[in-house]
Amino acid sequence: MSRTVVTSPAIPLTHLSIAHSGPAAAVRLRTGTGWSDWLELNACQNGRDGHPGSTRSSIVVANGATGYEVQVGDGSDATVAELNMVDGARRTIANPETNSLPLSRGGRQPTYLPRSRWGADESLRFADNGSELWPGEFFPVQTLTVHHSGVYEHNEDPDPAATVRAIYYDQCVLQEFGDIGYHLLIDEAGRIYEGRYSDAGSLPVYGPGLGSDGRPLMVNAAHVGGYNAGNIGICLLGRFTSRQPSAAAHRSLVFVLDGLSSTGRLNPTGQTNYVNPVSGVGGRVNVISGHRDWASVGADPTECPGDAFHPYLGKLRQEVAALQSEYPAPPPRRPTR
Repeated sequence: MSRTVVTSPAIPLTHLSIAHSGPAAAVRLRTGTGWSDWLELNACQNGRDGHPGSTRSSIVVANGATGYEVQVGDGSDATVAELNMVDGARRTIANPETNSLPLSRGGRQPTYLPRSRWGADESLRFADNGSELWPGEFFPVQTLTVHHSGVYEHNEDPDPAATVRAIYYDQCVLQEFGDIGYHLLIDEAGRIYEGRYSDAGSLPVYGPGLGSDGRPLMVNAAHVGGYNAGNIGICLLGRFTSRQPSAAAHRSLVFVLDGLSSTGRLNPTGQTNYVNPVSGVGGRVNVISGHRDWASVGADPTECPGDAFHPYLGKLRQEVAALQSEYPAPPPRRPTR
């Protein structure tokens, strides 16, 4: 690997965004206790449909770092953006009285943070002339895809909401998606964060109308490049190459997958012939897939959602199916506004 010069940050760091085009990269951080071990960057090839790109971008939690060093495997350059996602007036966040995700499912309700509560700076979604950078397009739901963020390997994120803001800034601004690429995100404590903006209503993921078959339509996002339309993306914060998600995150993931598959009338243990309604590309995939599974139909290869967690997806599908049996899907209805 090539090595960059040790860099001292120009601002108090909470995160780094590291973009590179090479096959592998790593970073180490300097703090008051010395240098960390090298952390292999584990970026996914996210992206908007119809907007191809070869750059990988990773968010690294860097609280208190006084220096950093980056390596790229093939000697190519890396672009590093220093982020502070804590300081500033926009960190004053309203705390609503009700925090449950508005999906009509039984069981214990996880804590839900809409965009206003995790501190999304909505001005980032708009150009200087006031036009929306990425207007929503809405499609019937065909599949659900599970991701990991690849941000950290161990339980060391002191402020998950700040990490969501960092992912948002990275994808919305630095990668020029125009918004965050995931529909929902889940932290280690099981809190669920609203991702991609859908509309002004209280229900995430879905738009204001129904499809011809009475099912709600999802807003297009940017979590599997080229295979987004009709594909809902849920991202677990963390990196699961050698460990499993926390029990709380696991419970919330099952809850979310149950609610989304029930609302979309999808069989969580089945397969579907996915067809991107925009480009026509697709292939046969599991209704609930991991990001890496999309490589079988032409998406860029990735380790996501982690070598340790990915083999568990088969059992996860069974858990979702069991929950559906316990709490049957409600009759079709227009999403709550």
